Amino acid sequence: MAQSAQIKIPATYMRGGTSKGVFFRMQDLPEAAQVAGANRDALLLRVIGSPDPYTKQTDGMGGATSSTSKVVILERSSKDDHDVDYLFGQVAIDQPFVDYSGNCGNLTAAVGAFAISGGLVDTRRIPQNGVAVIRIWQVNIQKTIIAHVPICNGEVQETGDFCLDGVTFPAAKIDIEFLNPAGEGAMFPTGNLVDQLTVPGVGTFAATMITAGIPTIFINAEDLGFSGIETQDDINNDTEVLAKFELIRSYGALKMGLITELSEAKTRQHTPKVAFVAKAKTYISSSGKQISATAIDLSVRALSMGKLHHAMMGTAAVAIGTAAAIDGTLVNLATGKAAGSEVTFGHPSGTLLVGAEASVSDGDWRVDKVVMGRSARVLMEGWVRVPGDYAEKSIA
Repeated sequence: MAQSAQIKIPATYMRGGTSKGVFFRMQDLPEAAQVAGANRDALLLRVIGSPDPYTKQTDGMGGATSSTSKVVILERSSKDDHDVDYLFGQVAIDQPFVDYSGNCGNLTAAVGAFAISGGLVDTRRIPQNGVAVIRIWQVNIQKTIIAHVPICNGEVQETGDFCLDGVTFPAAKIDIEFLNPAGEGAMFPTGNLVDQLTVPGVGTFAATMITAGIPTIFINAEDLGFSGIETQDDINNDTEVLAKFELIRSYGALKMGLITELSEAKTRQHTPKVAFVAKAKTYISSSGKQISATAIDLSVRALSMGKLHHAMMGTAAVAIGTAAAIDGTLVNLATGKAAGSEVTFGHPSGTLLVGAEASVSDGDWRVDKVVMGRSARVLMEGWVRVPGDYAEKSIA
């Protein structure tokens, strides 16, 4: 029986923050995949190696974790005041779907660099030496992000001495500004800074539910029997605990109005996120480094795609920074002090400083921007290959 030959598609494999993903220019995708829908999803799934019942993604570019099962599609922006349109896809590992319900804040760090190198930015906006200010339109959440990309001799500068906890080697620092990350809707969809969330089989506990950066449900670690300084193994090796967190996420999504039926949470795994917070404690990070309680304002652990994240999702860091800047949220209360413009939190891999500018008017909260430093690097560039029939195949 004749089989279709493989096709090759121009692509770049990049690290952005503490995540990795396959980056495409829209124009390089097969024609059928340049339009949102089943054809595009089938192609992206095959590139990453999903769905994989073995959960290893051995026959694809995915790394079998939520941090490494990601795709990015970029094109010149359709908006006059932006440089590039950025679409993010979180690819499920063992299920046949791509979740577009939120952004990836970590891979955002690589978007500006890829856009410059890929010829998607007007060369007049790129200095010979200095910093290129790249205006990104985040398609998933319809928000503006500004990336400050260092340039040396007209090219993106990737090497440097900036160290990011969760990333082994230093690189050049890229400052990211998330402008008005909560948008024009309610930052707190229930109208409350703290709610009582009831989850059958788990209990009733306080929760701060916020939409800045990415919809996130914050819970006090002690209310769930945790210390707030757990490692990945402490959580991810316990299937009962993971099932409880998924229930919390599902019922929280329902209360936030993100879904209308509980069953919808199964195909919306990327959002909302669940995170648990605690007062600052001394602990040992995953790299073996001691994190002193005096070096952080609070501890945060967050789950992504059903597992505890090895560091912190960039969009969840936006939510943390925003919530910390508002007196009375569980994040702010965990710091034990009045809200300020910056907060340093501890995560499994180390620490992260994030700054937010929040204000309130007539009871409605607004955050103008959230800023953090990340880094990015090209790992490989060339082509990805997939069986030829995936140029037209549909998962529908």
